[in-house]
Amino acid sequence: MLRLCGAELKEVPAAPYKDPNNYVHVSERLAKELGGFWANQWDNTANRDGHYRSTGPEIWEQTEGRVTHFVAGLGTSGTFVGTGRRLKELRPSTRLASVQPDSPLHGLEGLKHMESAMVPGIYDPSLADVDLRVSTEAAHAMTRRLAAEEGLLVGISSGANLAGALELLNREGSAASERFTPVKVMVIIFPDGGERYLSESFWNEAE
Repeated sequence: MLRLCGAELKEVPAAPYKDPNNYVHVSERLAKELGGFWANQWDNTANRDGHYRSTGPEIWEQTEGRVTHFVAGLGTSGTFVGTGRRLKELRPSTRLASVQPDSPLHGLEGLKHMESAMVPGIYDPSLADVDLRVSTEAAHAMTRRLAAEEGLLVGISSGANLAGALELLNREGSAASERFTPVKVMVIIFPDGGERYLSESFWNEAE
């Protein structure tokens, strides 16, 4: 798709983060060499702040202030941190749930297992009220269900977020404990489209 849009692609081999051939370091070097702008979505506070200024207020407005739970995956963490901070300001009791893979060895492209990955500089580990861990298999299964049952062709990060949200709902939905906020409106982020994953074999896996 990038080539069709006229972009010149430089393919970078897989390399550990500290390796200078890692795609993060290659993109930074090329930006400097070519006199361009390096967006650096992992450390650029504009990522987080954009969601603070736009996504958070939009969710509040769209739900008419009724949102009680917010669920988002951790990739760059910008969506979760920026949106979560704004929703907490608007209603401190809002429950924030982050979603990440349950293992360092996972197939959830776009999501980070924070204990074993490069941790983004904009990530705030103290923000989440609950951290949900989702397996690759559960995310794949939920992605297939969304397509087959709801007609929503989403990617595996979206499937992981919904799988985590259902776990949260089971955990807190009917809880009478005062430490839980009753679930009234739960907002779940679907950040990716399934058209990016059409060649993946999990679409044909049996339940």
